[in-house]
This record gives sequence, structure tokens and C-alpha cells, in this order.
Amino acid sequence: MCTAADDVAGGCDAAIRAASAELIALSHAIHAEPELAFEETRSVAKTLAPLAERGFEIEAGVAQLPTAFRARYGSGSLTVGICAEYDALPEIGHACGHNIIAATAVGAALGLAEVADELGLTVLVLGTPAEESGGGKVLMLERGVFDDVAMAMMVHPGPFDIVGAHSLALADVSVVFHGREAHASAAPELGRNAGDAITVAQVALGLLRQHLLPGQQLHGIVGEGGVAPNIVPGRAELLYYFRAIDSVALDDLMRRASACFEAGALATGCTHEVRTLAPTYTELTPDPELLFAYREQIIGLGRVPIAPELEAQRPLGSTDMGNVTNVIPGIHPVIGIDAGGAVTHQPGFAAASINASADRAVLDGALALARTAISVARDDIHRHRLLQRLVQRQEDIR
Repeated sequence: MCTAADDVAGGCDAAIRAASAELIALSHAIHAEPELAFEETRSVAKTLAPLAERGFEIEAGVAQLPTAFRARYGSGSLTVGICAEYDALPEIGHACGHNIIAATAVGAALGLAEVADELGLTVLVLGTPAEESGGGKVLMLERGVFDDVAMAMMVHPGPFDIVGAHSLALADVSVVFHGREAHASAAPELGRNAGDAITVAQVALGLLRQHLLPGQQLHGIVGEGGVAPNIVPGRAELLYYFRAIDSVALDDLMRRASACFEAGALATGCTHEVRTLAPTYTELTPDPELLFAYREQIIGLGRVPIAPELEAQRPLGSTDMGNVTNVIPGIHPVIGIDAGGAVTHQPGFAAASINASADRAVLDGALALARTAISVARDDIHRHRLLQRLVQRQEDIR
């Protein structure tokens, strides 16, 4: 016998499957025109088109960010926020598969919109720019864009299905050393070599690696090292990412790295300044009940996620979704695609992000997210828990 609950889930699934060709086309279209952080104008227009066509109310340019948006459908008491990412990487395009994330978010929203009235939902697609660098979600969170969201969800592509994905806290910094230019042959004694300050600092950072805590990482590049071989560099810059298993460990790493920068300046007679280039990303803290619901749904779609006890062994890197999950009950699972052995941030992964397995991930991800929201919305205990968390958070904000 078919129950009303079955009818609701079936209606959601049917809406997603009916839009499958459109969703895959959206994924491919975003992939074809990669755009960097805060410049994703074409990607935003492509993402919004199917939502506007289905009657979503569009609020563009939220949080004073031209490529951030809110797309809203329904008026239920439980607001489900589905995060869409669409920024790409320099040179290698969508090697993190954000085209899949955006299409999946749209698909889940179209499915939930079909059943929003029956479930008492407000469906909210949050267009979140600059995840790769810039922290769009952090800025949106700080500026109130998530204030009415009771639960936040998204999926990210990767080589494996991982339900309880882990990420690392991240600091993105620039270190500029200031020395004094001089002729490198005629008067080197008058110079103070900012490039040498970088060398000393990087040697110190390299030696520090032996003594890092598990989960602490550092990696960077020389952004500027001088202008000509016969001019002592008067200015040089390091660009570095620092990561750690949580914010406390990240603070410890930053304190120790700061000593390395100071050493470079002191040894060469230079000065230095450290600037934070983007908001600090915190570690993912996914909601256990939402994870449980998502795991059931993704397994029901025939996928085999890695075992929970192995999840911590495969950190994702870092994401500004961590900041969201530290404030709002949320999840950020990984949905697997066949990338031929490539991993994210490799050209091979960019190529794989529009293959047949990527197209399947768009649909499976949309179905799994939507079904997770339905499962929670139907459960009085979990629904009440989420709404109470929202009330408490809004009181704290006031």
C-alpha cells in the first residue's frame, strides 16, 4: 500500500529526475566557463536560471557580495539551506568539481520545492562564492545571510563517497619582507636582501615540519622575489596556507610559524609584515543526526561510502563550510566520481568533473540531499531539535 509519506518522497524524486537533463547541462555549462573567486557572474546567472523559472524568489548580491545570492521557495517553519559553490581554481579550472556542487544544490532544491507545502519547509539555495580562496560563506555567515537557516547541506565531489567528511582549519596569509635595494655587484653592502629573508624563513619552516602535531600542515609559494638579478631585492613576499585539525592547533601552528618569519627578517636586517588574506576557515563539525540520515539515503541509492572509522584518515583539505557547521547543524559529505586515479586540484579531476560518473553524482547528490531533508522534516524529534537550535541561535544574535 502506498502511504502519504511515500507520495511525498516520490514527488520529490520525480521532480529531480524530470530535471536531470537540465541539471547535467548546468554542471557542464559552469564547467565550460570557469570563474575565480568573487568573479563568478556567469556561473551565478546559470545557477539562478532554473530556480527563477520554477518560482524561487531571488535575492542577488547578498552580504555586499555581488556573486552571492539567496533563492527562496515556500514559507514553512523549517528552513533548509542548500549551499551552491561555483568558483574555480586558477589555471586548472573546475579541478574541485564545484560545477557538480552547484548543479546538485539546484536539483535538491527543485525536488524539495515540489513537496515544501506538505512538509512545512522553506527551501533556500545559498549561492556561496569564493570557497577556494576568499571565504564567501564566512562573510555571508557574519553578515546574517544564514540567520534563518535551521539546517545547512551540500555535497562535494571526490574520488570516494565519504559521509562524515573531515576538514582542517585553515589560515591564508601573506608575509611581506622589506629590505633595501642596491646594485648587487657595485654596492651589495648597501642592500638588505628581502629575498634572502624569504630563504631563511622557508628553511626555518622546513625544519619546523619535523615537530608539527598530527594534522598540522604548511605549504606555500614565493609570490614575489625580486625584479632583476643585479638589484638586491627590496621587497619579497611569501604566500602560505597553514592548516590544523582544529582552531586551537591552528593557533599553535601560527605562533610557531611567526617565529620563522621573524627569524628571516632578523637574520637579514629586514622588516616584515604578516597579513591575513581571507577569513580563517574552521574545521567541519557535521551534525551526527543529519549524517545518519544522509548515510541511509546515499546507501539506498546504491553507493558504498567508506566506513565511519576510516573517515578521519581522509581529510578533505579545508572548506568555509566548516564555519557554517560550527554554528548551524549541517553536513558536507563527499560524493564519489570516477576520476581515473586523479584527486581534487589535479587537471585530471577537472576533466573527470563532466564525465558520466560526475553526471550521475549530480543526480545522486541531489536525491540524497533532498531525501535527507525530507527524513528530518518528517521526524518530530529531529524537527523540534533543529527549530529549537534556531530559536536559541537567533536569541544569541539579538
